[in-house]
This record gives sequence, C-alpha cells and structure tokens, in this order.
Amino acid sequence: MRHQADELRREIRELFQRRAAGDVSARTFERTVTEASVALGRAVVAEGMAEGESILAEHHFVHSHFKLTGSVLQEPSQAAVSLFATERRLFRLRSTLLPGRPPSCDAADETALDVVAYASIAGIVPRKQVRWGEAGGGLAIVAVALLLRGTLAITGPLLVLLGIGGVLHGLLLPTRWIELPSSEGQGEPPFEIHAIRRKSGRGLLAVVRGGLGRKEAA
Repeated sequence: MRHQADELRREIRELFQRRAAGDVSARTFERTVTEASVALGRAVVAEGMAEGESILAEHHFVHSHFKLTGSVLQEPSQAAVSLFATERRLFRLRSTLLPGRPPSCDAADETALDVVAYASIAGIVPRKQVRWGEAGGGLAIVAVALLLRGTLAITGPLLVLLGIGGVLHGLLLPTRWIELPSSEGQGEPPFEIHAIRRKSGRGLLAVVRGGLGRKEAA
C-alpha cells in the first residue's frame, strides 16, 4: 500500500506540473486532482488497517481558514477531513491544503491520522452552531450600503436585501454536525461528521450506528 501511496503522490505532482504548463484544462485538473487525492487518502488509511479489515463507507469535507495576517488577495488554506469507516473502527485523516501545492497526505501538508474503535465511542451527539461569520458579513454589507446610499442609488437597495438575506441565513440555518465523543477521554479533538445531509455522510453515520449497535449487543 505504501508503494501505491507514493505512486499517487507522483501522479498528483505531475498533474500540477501539467496544469502550470497549460496542458490540462481547469475543469479536468480539479476533477482529476480531487479523485487522486481521495485515492491517496484511502491508500494511506489502508496502511494502518489490520488484515481482513476493509473500508465500508467514506466521507470527505473541507473547512476554510481565513487569516487576518495574510493578504485578502490570497486564497485561504483549507482543512481537508476524510473519514473512513471499517467493520470495527473509524479512521480520520486531516490535512492542510495550500493553494498551488500538491496534496501529499504526509508531514509536508500536516497530515494527521486518528483512529477510534466503535467500542470507545460514547455515543452520537447532534451539534449545531449559528453561522456568526455569515451573519456578521451580512451586517457589514448592509452597513456599507447604508453609508454609501447617496452614491449607490440603484445597487444600494439590492445590497441591503443581500445583506439581510445573509443575516437571516446565518441565524436561522445554523451549521449542523455529529460529534462522536470518546469514552476513554482521549486528548485528540473528538471525531466530527460534518455535511451530514450528503449521501456519503448519511452512509458513514449508518455504518457507525451499526458498529455502536454491535457494541451494545455484546
């Protein structure tokens, strides 16, 4: 499996080089890199699996990071999280994606691999959080539109409506996710399943529920 991971890293580096040379379209590049990156994560996780253990479900999501110390013209880094559920355990692969840098799933992109057995999961806890950032952004748009209302006679009202829509969306539609606290009180941050409305998220959660059900039956 290590050979497979190294081969995928080489393919991803070559894709970035071909994109820089203009030999690959943006659409093809994004699709191919995404597929290769997911396959790379799968290969890295497989290196830590026991004999006879197999992946039953997987789920991937990304968190964006905005740093006030960086240029607003630069793309923010992104925290990519991949969850892989097997018959007995849940694997979590976390990496930091930087603009223009090929993902490698190793120390170069701060990749961390965490594992929790279903027997160590204390339960399934639904969480939610108001989108304060989105609400604040909406308020900022409204404030700018009101301050410049003398010069934005046409676009001003549209900006006000857009800002109010952002505020309402942030307050009325909070972010929802599932937390899987460990009964062993491990120091690592608890496993979380975001984007739970997606098909892959529901499938992964179903496998985890099955694992917890087997634990309770035992």
